[in-house]
Amino acid sequence: MVGIVALTAAYMLSQFYRSFLAVLTPVLSQELNATNAELSMASGTWFIVFALMQFAVGMALDRIGPRITTAALLGLCGTAGALLLAVASSPWAVIVAMALIGMGCAPVLMASVFIFAKLYPPKRLATLTSSFMGLGLVGSIIGTSPLAAAAEYWGWRAVMIGFAVVTLACALLIYLFVKEPPREQAPSTDGFIRGYVELLRTRSILFIIPMALVITIASQTIRGLWMGPYLHDVYHADPVEIGQIALYMAIALVVGSFAYGPLDTIFRTRKWILVWSSIVTIAVLLWLTMEPEAPMFHLISALVVIGFCGSGYGVLLAHGKAFMPSHLIGRGSTLLNFFSIGGVGVAQFITAGIYAAAAVPGDPAWGYQVVFLSLAVMMIVGLLFYLFSEDAAPVR
Repeated sequence: MVGIVALTAAYMLSQFYRSFLAVLTPVLSQELNATNAELSMASGTWFIVFALMQFAVGMALDRIGPRITTAALLGLCGTAGALLLAVASSPWAVIVAMALIGMGCAPVLMASVFIFAKLYPPKRLATLTSSFMGLGLVGSIIGTSPLAAAAEYWGWRAVMIGFAVVTLACALLIYLFVKEPPREQAPSTDGFIRGYVELLRTRSILFIIPMALVITIASQTIRGLWMGPYLHDVYHADPVEIGQIALYMAIALVVGSFAYGPLDTIFRTRKWILVWSSIVTIAVLLWLTMEPEAPMFHLISALVVIGFCGSGYGVLLAHGKAFMPSHLIGRGSTLLNFFSIGGVGVAQFITAGIYAAAAVPGDPAWGYQVVFLSLAVMMIVGLLFYLFSEDAAPVR
């Protein structure tokens, strides 16, 4: 039990680290002369490094186990990255720090999913994963108005030192209290590349991958990158106001994660839950494209809907796991996580370029309109492929 609590706390940190830069954008821009493009690169670097680490993490989970894998990466890389960020004197130091933190956070969710998949019945996987993610998303709440208030009172550097200490403590607790699930004997032909090739040859997984790419790009890209600049440039919001609005979206993510958990057993489908939530997200993105300077209440409502609908990743993992061989659960889960996190990272780099090309002096909203439209198009493409996937209702 203590081990699961430690993993949950570590996942809270992971959620915090992937989104907190949006709240600190004004102060980092002022103190480090960081541009929106450089902060976009820093945020995108976290996601890209996190995604690339999934291949090594998947093998480590299947061969070494979740305890040592998670404790080592989180304790060494995560702590070092947080400390480097605390003493950063240039935008490039922030980028390197975010890369280290991404490495440290890479195994946390997948280690937990690995344990759930090995120790609990398959029909409970979506509920367990979604509930775990819902609790972990409290970290994204900490990274909103509480972070803004703490940074204003103690200074953002002192706050980051505090998070470095907490990160190291979580790693130690994971090492001491997480129990390794029993390992199954892999086939003699199983290897690092061969296992992934086997997964990519599975037609059902191939059509789930496009949804993994886009399922969280709207909620994560807006919450973790564009919310701060958008609210500052278009609505002239200060850091505290940005933190407050980010809090509303983070709460929607938490509520959505818990709400999605039992839906597959209620409706006897996983595919169509994600199809309809994606359609709603696309509709809201298109509305933001057409109404970039909507009244604040309408904007907040739109962000809350995007946050809620972007919380179905636990259902997606359960959908994909239904087609994975037992000895490849670690690599299969991290494969989907690679595409999910990698999709967000690539989207952040793409939208940064799109914004830079589309921004018009004297019209601060136009660049963001194009960003919202580009996110909608990405989601439409992923959804069209996902429509050809095979459904996987939970076993009664």
